[in-house]
Amino acid sequence: MRVRRSLAKLGADIALARRKRSLTVQMMAERLGVAKSTYLKIEKGDPSVALGTYAMAFFVLGFNDVLGDVLDARHDEQGLLLDQQRIPKRVRPPKTARPL
Repeated sequence: MRVRRSLAKLGADIALARRKRSLTVQMMAERLGVAKSTYLKIEKGDPSVALGTYAMAFFVLGFNDVLGDVLDARHDEQGLLLDQQRIPKRVRPPKTARPL
């Protein structure tokens, strides 16, 4: 399943970023305010961990704005394409109401 593979990659990337910063698993867990076992689930990409906990891991590692940019409308190619398809081919003036 693509979602599980994506989460596994995310967890591996978080683990790599932690090691590059010379942080131990225990240090990360303390900074996140979670149990060591919960943090290890993050590094495994466990989908049962709350999104807020992943977000805190990003923050602790210095990726503060990552989540805010995930679904940025400016980068939503499919959404932009759908918007283009909805643009009318012709624009007509609104009909005026007839006097009674």
